Amino acid sequence: MSRETVVAGRYAKALYEIAEQDQRTVEVEQELQALVQTLHEDHEIEQFILSPNISSAAKWDVIRSGLEGKLSETVISLAKLLIDRGRIAILPELLYSYTKIAGEKLGRVDALVTSVYPLSEQEQATVAAEFGQLIHKKVRIQNNVDKNLLGGIKVRIGDTLYDGSLSGKLERLEKSFRRQAL
Repeated sequence: MSRETVVAGRYAKALYEIAEQDQRTVEVEQELQALVQTLHEDHEIEQFILSPNISSAAKWDVIRSGLEGKLSETVISLAKLLIDRGRIAILPELLYSYTKIAGEKLGRVDALVTSVYPLSEQEQATVAAEFGQLIHKKVRIQNNVDKNLLGGIKVRIGDTLYDGSLSGKLERLEKSFRRQAL
């Protein structure tokens, strides 16, 4: 585990404890996602934030003007702390750690569902219910489209991959034939 991952985990744990005290764990997660998306979707903003040649005060002035009134004081304070300590680059890892901590505490997991076409809300709800029963947790779905699957779906929950895709089945069949040929 990298040093940045450990540091991000510590910040995430502290942030979660503060959010839990304020009874705002879900809202803080959403705000953190918005902050990560805002800072990393625009390449110029990301370069500005990560540049070692720009002072922390200048970075903070720009970020503060863009965030005031849009995010809670908790998330804004976190952003300022990360900028002041030169750790703003760990923000995506911090979000990942926060989401994991919140999920564990709330009995929720995130699942990446890969399908040939975008799943409807009803299809996502069905997949979430099926896998929720399987793992005994509430499942949140993020849908990814991959035309190479041919059909079926792949579901990744944490480190576990459930491959129900047609291409995955064909691949397993091919491996089976190779073993039998030996």
